[in-house]
Amino acid sequence: MKTHSTTPFKHRSLLAGIALAGSALFLVACNEAPQQGQGGMPPALVTVQNVTAEPASYKIELPARVQGSREVEVRAQVSGILLERRYQEGDYIEQGETLFLIDPEPYQLALDNSKAELASVQALYDQAEREWNRIKDLFKSNTVSERDYDQARSAYENAEARLAQARSGLQNAERNLRYTRVEAPISGYTGSEQASEGNLIQAGSSLTYLVQTDPVYVQFAMAEKDLSNYRASIRNGDVIDDVTLIMANGDTYEHTGTINFIDNRINSGTSRIAMRGVFKNPDLVLSSGEFVRVVVTLEKYANAVLVHPSVLSQGPNGPQVYLVNKQGVAEARAVTLGPIVAEGQIILDGLSEGESLIVNGHVSVRDGAPVQITNQ
Repeated sequence: MKTHSTTPFKHRSLLAGIALAGSALFLVACNEAPQQGQGGMPPALVTVQNVTAEPASYKIELPARVQGSREVEVRAQVSGILLERRYQEGDYIEQGETLFLIDPEPYQLALDNSKAELASVQALYDQAEREWNRIKDLFKSNTVSERDYDQARSAYENAEARLAQARSGLQNAERNLRYTRVEAPISGYTGSEQASEGNLIQAGSSLTYLVQTDPVYVQFAMAEKDLSNYRASIRNGDVIDDVTLIMANGDTYEHTGTINFIDNRINSGTSRIAMRGVFKNPDLVLSSGEFVRVVVTLEKYANAVLVHPSVLSQGPNGPQVYLVNKQGVAEARAVTLGPIVAEGQIILDGLSEGESLIVNGHVSVRDGAPVQITNQ
C-alpha cells in the first residue's frame, strides 16, 4: 500500500503561523504609531517665535547732491585792464575783502571831472538862487515886471536841476571808481580765476566764484507717495526733522541735518517733489557738487509688530501668517501689512503680543492641522 507524504501539510501549517504572527505584529505597530495629521500625514515640524511689539521707524534712502548754502559768481562791474589778483585760489575769504584790482586811473579822472563839473554847476546855482531871491522881493513891491519874475524863477529851477544832475554824476563816478576794487560779496572759499592779470575785461565778465560751505545744502527729490506719508506724519507730529546723510564711501556723516525747504509743486514728468536739507560742515568734510544719499524718516511706530517677510503667505483674504494655538494646531491669520523697514515687515493689524508665530516650516502647514514645535 502506497504511503502519502505529510510535507505539504506541514508547509501549509507553517505559512498559516507566519501570517498569524505578522497580523499580530501589524496590530501592535498600529497601536504604537504617532498621532496622524490631516489625510493620515504626521504633524508638520515647525519653528515658532513669540510675537512682540517694539518701536520702529519707516525710513527711505534717496540720492542727493551737496550744494553750498551760498554760491556766488563774482563778476566785474566796470570795464578795464585787470591789474592784480589779491587772493590765493581756494583760500577762505571774508566778506568785503578785495579779490581783484581793475585799473582805476580812467575812473579817477572821471571822478575828478565830475567834481569840477559839480563845482561849476554849484556856482551857477548859487548865482541863480541869489537872483531869484532878489527878483522875488522886487516883484512884491511891483518894481520888476512879471516877465523878469518868470525868467528868474526858470533860471533858478534850471540851475537846481543841473546841480542835482551834477551830484548824481559825481556819485556815479565815485561808485565806478569803487568798483575797480572787486570785493567778496560773501564769506566763503574762492574758486579758480576766470581771467588773469593784464586782460582787458568788460563789465559783467566772470572773474571767479565763492562758495559758502558751512552750512551746506543737500538737494534731493521725494516720490509723490512718500511725500503723502511724510506730510501725514507731520500733521500727526510723528516725524522727526533729523535727516541722516550717507557719504559716497558708505560712511554715515557725523552731523544730522534738517529739511528746510519743500517745493510747492510736484514735477509732472517724474512724480517727484524737490526738497532740501541743511547740514553743518565745520570741518569741510562735504564739498559742493558731491554725490551723497539722504535717509529721511517718513513715519514712526511706537509699538510695531515686526516679522520676517518670509513668514508671509497669500491666503483667500490676502496676506496671512500661521500661528500655533494652545492645542498645538496651526491657525491661519489674515494680517494688514505696513511698510518694510530695516528690522522687517511691519504688521499693522492681525497679531497680538505673546502669540506663537510659525517662522519655519509654514510651507507644509495647513489651517487646522496639528503641528509639532521643534524649538519648544
